[in-house]
Amino acid sequence: MIFNNFDQLIDQVRSKNHAIKTVAVVAAEDSHTLEAISHSTKNGFVKALLVGDRQKITEQLSKMDERPSDYTIVHADNAAAAAYTAAQLVNEGQAQFLMKGLIETPTLMKILFNKECGFRTGSLISHICFVKIPNYHKLIGITDVALNIYPNFEQKKAILENAVRTMTRMGFDTPKVAVLAANEHVNPKMPETVDAAELKKMNSEGTISGCIIEGPISYDLTLSKEAADIKRFNSPVPGDVDLLLVPNIAAGNILVKALVYSAEANRAGIVIGAKVPIVLSSRAAAAEDKYLPLVLAASAS
Repeated sequence: MIFNNFDQLIDQVRSKNHAIKTVAVVAAEDSHTLEAISHSTKNGFVKALLVGDRQKITEQLSKMDERPSDYTIVHADNAAAAAYTAAQLVNEGQAQFLMKGLIETPTLMKILFNKECGFRTGSLISHICFVKIPNYHKLIGITDVALNIYPNFEQKKAILENAVRTMTRMGFDTPKVAVLAANEHVNPKMPETVDAAELKKMNSEGTISGCIIEGPISYDLTLSKEAADIKRFNSPVPGDVDLLLVPNIAAGNILVKALVYSAEANRAGIVIGAKVPIVLSSRAAAAEDKYLPLVLAASAS
């Protein structure tokens, strides 16, 4: 399936064929988080377990003219206790993904990934960001732009496989993957080109499956079939890419921000590779910036 925009993804999550997923919200006493949850629940694709200070959550809901009785609130004395409780709800099968509320990211991640919570799967934890560029015909995933700083080859392979598994669960058909570099030539002085060629080889040999990998490939050839034709670069990926694997966090961060601030792209991202998807938006993010990640996590869980 091709998702031309986020609205199509939302429609799929809301469809009768898609089971309603439950999110455990850690330290839910945050107005923007509750606004996003309210929007999601009213749109009918998410149920929520609000974990945190019951009184503060109730007060915030009342300020929003919401009825606290319409929500399931699970009391926790502090943010750390909320994280442990939310993890337990996931482990018991009561929630299918997590959302960060009024808790610091390092605190949340440290708790979730200790042995007691059992959130590690043996896979690398990574991040995938989806963008809708106005002049491109479908959503594109970009990974990893938030967690892994300078991934080595094995980490890049794990990041790629995390993303492909996630996109497949979301409904993407055989994602076309571009392993980005400065150009399309292998150069030992540019390690990312060597890694890209090896990932492509592993894909052609069947070691990495479920996707079509091209690399090394530059960004212009990835997005423009015309540019690829001019350079006589024959591949099914140019002009129809679904996933960009960036060489490091700096390249990915700059790329996403350039698309958002210079090309008016919309974006949303989630953490993957753990037991369940995690919505890890900034505590300062506005409600609308927390809504789309909820859609992604519901689709991927």
